[in-house]
Amino acid sequence: MVRVIMRGCNGRMGRVISGLLAEDREACLVAGIDLVDDGHNPYPVYKDIRDCDVEADCMIDFSSAAAWDDMLDYCVENKLPCVLCTTGLSDAQLEKIEKASESIAVLRSANMSMGINLLLKLLKNAAAVLAPAGFDMEIVERHHNQKLDAPSGTALALADSLNEELGNEYAYVYDRSTRREKRPEKEIGISAVRGGSIVGEHEVIFAGMDEVITFSHTAYSRAVFGKGAVQAAKFLAGKPAGKYDMSDVIDGAL
Repeated sequence: MVRVIMRGCNGRMGRVISGLLAEDREACLVAGIDLVDDGHNPYPVYKDIRDCDVEADCMIDFSSAAAWDDMLDYCVENKLPCVLCTTGLSDAQLEKIEKASESIAVLRSANMSMGINLLLKLLKNAAAVLAPAGFDMEIVERHHNQKLDAPSGTALALADSLNEELGNEYAYVYDRSTRREKRPEKEIGISAVRGGSIVGEHEVIFAGMDEVITFSHTAYSRAVFGKGAVQAAKFLAGKPAGKYDMSDVIDGAL
């Protein structure tokens, strides 16, 4: 049984993961870290991570970047592998991850969905075949109207997956309204839609002469990200120090 500490346990994603782990036969939550505690959690909750003395096999972090550094210090001091789901980290925090990975196993991904991460692998194969055959590549992402960033980090990860397979020769274009010219051959268009309560939709289009191939992924609830985080925690427990991502989790499942 993989014992998990959840940072941000009473947040929206924290509650999702709590519910998932309550039904999991291979992992369980043994403690939570959160500034807010209503006393309803079936495990101890600590406002200060330094007060947590519960033994565990992995930390899942789904909280804000603002109070993030003490969590990584705690994991290094306790030799505790950690799954980092927090977004918006600064360059200094990313450097801290690099340093921490010398001592502990650290997994970080732009998107925790198992489906998205499998899609990243499939796109490399598609790009290797279709781009040299003259197919244009476009990405359209759709999210709810409360999302602050555009394009999404996942859309950029999808573009990077295509570009890396093709020697990073392609430029990203987010807006064509200011130019009047034919589409250059080596560009990847990325479009963002914001509206309603769309959890997350990503579409990768390969458009050739007289045929179009589309890869798409739709998240119907945030549970898909929680499920990915749980799978990542079970994968990471017991792993040697180093940097990991969701592609390693996918490879382990194949």
